[in-house]
Amino acid sequence: MQILVADDDEMVRDMLQDAMTEAGYEVITASNGREALDALMDSSCRLVITDWEMPEMNGVELCRRIRAEELPGYVYIILLTSKDSVQERVEGLMAGADDFVAKPCEPAELLARVGAGERVLSLETRDVAIFAMAKLAESRDPETGAHLERVRSYSRVLAQHLAGIERFRAEITPEYARLIYQTSPLHDIGKVGVPDSVLLKPGRLSDKEFEIMKCHTTLGAQTLDAALRQFPGVKFLQMGRDIAASHHERLDGTGYPCGLKGDQIPLAARIVALADVYDALTSKRVYKPSFAHEVAKSIIVADSGSHFESAVVEAFLQNEQRFEAVRQKFAEPVQMAA
Repeated sequence: MQILVADDDEMVRDMLQDAMTEAGYEVITASNGREALDALMDSSCRLVITDWEMPEMNGVELCRRIRAEELPGYVYIILLTSKDSVQERVEGLMAGADDFVAKPCEPAELLARVGAGERVLSLETRDVAIFAMAKLAESRDPETGAHLERVRSYSRVLAQHLAGIERFRAEITPEYARLIYQTSPLHDIGKVGVPDSVLLKPGRLSDKEFEIMKCHTTLGAQTLDAALRQFPGVKFLQMGRDIAASHHERLDGTGYPCGLKGDQIPLAARIVALADVYDALTSKRVYKPSFAHEVAKSIIVADSGSHFESAVVEAFLQNEQRFEAVRQKFAEPVQMAA
């Protein structure tokens, strides 16, 4: 495992590097927060040990910057500090630190805390399992391509923007944005229970077939409800359940399966609803061509306040470039004519 050590004191930095290397870790070092952030972007490091007081960018700001970056996996941060007041520790935790070690630190204690960090990071295999489960459901429809990758990325963009709005600030924490990225791929998991004759029909569904298709929301919710009964209170299961059940609800109450209105619809589902529709509009299907971004945008704006939460639509409008960047990153390969 690779560890990043950031400290402006060369003696401390060398001591930490020696202790970590002797314990079998690969270590990279930095002398300030800015250097540490650059090193993190260029490495596969998943655990950071950083001093609080450093020039150019201190440890608390480094924590904030790491949490704001769209990294491929979670980074566990241990903050080294001589600060011992409750207020200062709260500041560090709010910035994104996972653990604290008092300075001067004992190498044995630090190694124990690194071990605890490794155990936390190992839980990310859960995220792999979530995505694999969602991909298994999606694999029944060969047309969907990178749909899950795009929807999860769109959802995170929207959540990150909404986090800066007073109305949503208390609910959309950095953890919330991370969870919606992890769990939004479960939105269509209920399609595993939809017959092939309906799911793979190359054309418009009849009214009866559409009623069958709509059941994927309740099937997905029931699947995740069963998991919640075994593991009550698990946040990612709760959010995944809310998204699977309600991503086809509409703000005006005309959606399905329950006809929920406004704030009755879980916020995560309101966010994923727009991400899912945008991707459906801008993707080619056997029954429709892909729409240009501007066409999809006009449809979404027209449905603001009826289908979609107006604040989510505004977040979309404020992040059009990021949406188009995601779309290009996960673009479907062009099929060459035979």
